[in-house]
Order: sequence, then C-alpha cells, then structure tokens
Amino acid sequence: MEMMKYSESEQAVETLAALAQVNRLAVFRELVKAGNAGLAAGVIAKRVGVPASSLSFHLTNLKHAGLVAERREGRSVIYRVRFGTMQNLISYLLENCCAEDRSIESTHKTIATGEPT
Repeated sequence: MEMMKYSESEQAVETLAALAQVNRLAVFRELVKAGNAGLAAGVIAKRVGVPASSLSFHLTNLKHAGLVAERREGRSVIYRVRFGTMQNLISYLLENCCAEDRSIESTHKTIATGEPT
C-alpha cells in the first residue's frame, strides 16, 4: 500500500513540475479555456507568443505528464487538456494536504463528481 502512495506522489510531482514553467502554464491555460474542442498548435503558438519549436518542447512536457492529449485533424494536430489528470491532481492534493480541514470536504466532493454539493 505504501508503494501506491509513493506512485501517486511521484505522479503529482511530475504533473506539478510540468506546470511550473511560465510558457507551459500559459499553454495549459489556453487549452483549458478551449475545453474539449482543443486548439491547433499554430493557434496556441500565436495566443501564447511562443515560437513553434519552443511550443513543441512545452507540449511534449505536458503530454508526458498526462496533462495534454493530441489528435490529428487533416494536416493539423489538435491539442486538448486531459481534465481527468488535473482532477486527479486536485483530488490528491486535497486528500493528502488538506485532510484535517473538514471545510475542504465539500470542495473535494464537487471536484470528484463535477457537481456542486
């Protein structure tokens, strides 16, 4: 059981590390705003103001952390947020970092179910 917690902790660290860079966080925020429809790489680069070569590096980091998925539409690659990964991270943080604060329980339930309590 302790090994599972270690794995969850490592995943949380990897996910947070991927977001701990200004350009990657900006890319992630644009993708969150776009929702499940996602955005083409060119659109992301324009909105964030990052050259294509840098954007590719940042998207790779976000994909490796499980935060972003991609699909091909014709000649374009569309990127979208994997909301489940973000939801898992928030749930992990609330369970493991705020476990003693009972006022957090309703927030955790809202995140876990997607419905307000």
